[in-house]
Amino acid sequence: MGLKLNMKLAQKLVMTPQLQQAIKLLQLSRMELEQTIQEEIMENPVLEDAVSSPEEAGSEASGEGGEAKTDDRPEVKEEFDLKWEEYYLDEGRSESWSNAGGLPDEGPSFEQTLAKSTSLVDHLLWQLGFSSVSEKEKGIGALLIGEIDDNGYLRSSLEEVAVSSEATLESVGNVLKVVQDFDPSGVGARDLRECLLIQIKQLRLAGSLSEVIVSDYLEDLEKKRYQHIAKECNVPLQEVVHACRIVESLEPKPGRPYYSEENHYIIPDIHVVKRDGSYVVVLNDDGMPKLKISPYYRALLRSKEQVADTTKSYLEEKFKSALWLVRSIEQRNRTIRLVAESIVKFQEGFLEKGVNFLKPLILKQVADDISMHESTVSRVTTNKYMYTPQGVYELKFFFNSSLPRMGNGSESLSSVAVREKIRRMVLAEDPACPLKDQDIVRSLEEDNIEIARRTVTKYRASLKIPPASRRKRLF
Repeated sequence: MGLKLNMKLAQKLVMTPQLQQAIKLLQLSRMELEQTIQEEIMENPVLEDAVSSPEEAGSEASGEGGEAKTDDRPEVKEEFDLKWEEYYLDEGRSESWSNAGGLPDEGPSFEQTLAKSTSLVDHLLWQLGFSSVSEKEKGIGALLIGEIDDNGYLRSSLEEVAVSSEATLESVGNVLKVVQDFDPSGVGARDLRECLLIQIKQLRLAGSLSEVIVSDYLEDLEKKRYQHIAKECNVPLQEVVHACRIVESLEPKPGRPYYSEENHYIIPDIHVVKRDGSYVVVLNDDGMPKLKISPYYRALLRSKEQVADTTKSYLEEKFKSALWLVRSIEQRNRTIRLVAESIVKFQEGFLEKGVNFLKPLILKQVADDISMHESTVSRVTTNKYMYTPQGVYELKFFFNSSLPRMGNGSESLSSVAVREKIRRMVLAEDPACPLKDQDIVRSLEEDNIEIARRTVTKYRASLKIPPASRRKRLF
């Protein structure tokens, strides 16, 4: 075999650093964006915060005819291309937009800007959604997760779950093994010993002295009877002490990180207010830095004075970087506004009447409506919040699956609305005779909602509502 040298011509799409920055800015939360802007102001001398910087004393005369120049941008030739169409895919939309009157006079109350941290159940259900199991097994998994307490332990027997899910005991056991592989490590265990053994296995310490101690000498470990363990296992005391330290470093309550009931203050990115009978989307730019080009460096670049080539090259590079950041932020705001307006158009019933009127919605519907790519819409809805007449919601809240209604021409119903109906049914039930899942199915069918019993079981588990046998109260 001999070596050959061939030439090949090919086209390849390369993401420039500027486009990478635009994508990063698009998916940042409000707080992260503010922090990023502040960092750019610190690193780029050409950028200034128009709010915090002193006002320019008087207008600046131009070099011809003494006319006043108010442009904040130096007359530097821009040689970098703005390939927005490759990323946003909405170059054809050239309509202008503005903040239409600014923020509403009455903003959200303090209580409406509180957001709860992700719960253990939500975290586990999120992982279940990405697991490679069948839909039926996902229903069993959701039921198992609903029976996991705040400490991360499964508090129902596999037999009870098998009866509730109409599945075999073997199937439930197999799904439990899947759940026990989820984060946090040790979740889904039925007792402390199993919890620790799961964590040891995930640390790849199966067969070690630590596993033996947890399996057979957990009581001795609790009472720190190291000498007894060493004698029984016929190993040096130092090895026992080391193995016990590994066990003591494990988490006996896997759900502990999700205990917090602490509320976090959030600032909505978008306000939706009703004006003249229609809903208006207003971007909330309150408190955000207002970027401008430094007058000093602008004058320096415009001046005809001798400036070192290295200095001039540095300033032009920083100017291009500043200009790109400003345009990226403007494009980010425009994209967020377009997505928000589309969501408002689809979910006007929710804005008027509440969660029971939330419509099924997927990313593709919004993407098609505003002529953007689904991935762009997905980035926009990440870590963004909207203030509505119904409260403050994350943008992802408005996207959900649908359930069919019985009868020709009947409009589909949002899965979120069905969950809310189930929750209200349980709240209104007779404690002495609680509703079984099949009873809920029949009630929903009376409302022309077509739903399987296992789906009701899955929704009930996601709402952390125990089965009827555990909700029964005689007094």
